[in-house]
Amino acid sequence: MPKSADRGRRTREQLIDAAAQLVGEVGWGAVTTRLVAERAGVNAALVHYHFSSVPELLSTAALQFASRVLAESAQALGTVSPAESVERIFEDLSRFTGTDPESLLLAEAFLASHRLPELRAGLSVLVADFRARVAEWLRAAGVQDADAVALLLGAAIDGLVLHRALDPSVDFRVVAGPFRRLVAG
Repeated sequence: MPKSADRGRRTREQLIDAAAQLVGEVGWGAVTTRLVAERAGVNAALVHYHFSSVPELLSTAALQFASRVLAESAQALGTVSPAESVERIFEDLSRFTGTDPESLLLAEAFLASHRLPELRAGLSVLVADFRARVAEWLRAAGVQDADAVALLLGAAIDGLVLHRALDPSVDFRVVAGPFRRLVAG
């Protein structure tokens, strides 16, 4: 691959990373071309060379992050029993405070998706795919109502992160027991 193509790909990734960080720091609506370019250490013109608009850049950053997090979560499920996986899921969630940059990026993306149809469609596909993978895994483990349990688990994860943003004392591990019983099969 030519060096210019490598450089272009690297620049695009720097812009995406910078945008994702900035959403968590200043909010979706306050991210500007100038801020992204400064954070990425590139000329501001490169933002619009790689993306048609700041909302497109922000949507790309949010979708890329959400895709990675959901894929990691779904992939981790197949390694142990459903009951053990639920325990791990809620333990791993402890890294999300609700006010950390990653939590804020996802919260802001969900809000922005109501104004940006492409973002909404992208998030919808990611969430539906995650639920389908979880449901398939639960079905294979003999869990009854696998689709409903997958929906409930996904919604609980989202809701718990939101609750923790409001109340830092929320401990995700306290719900592991009830969910463990739910998926015991």
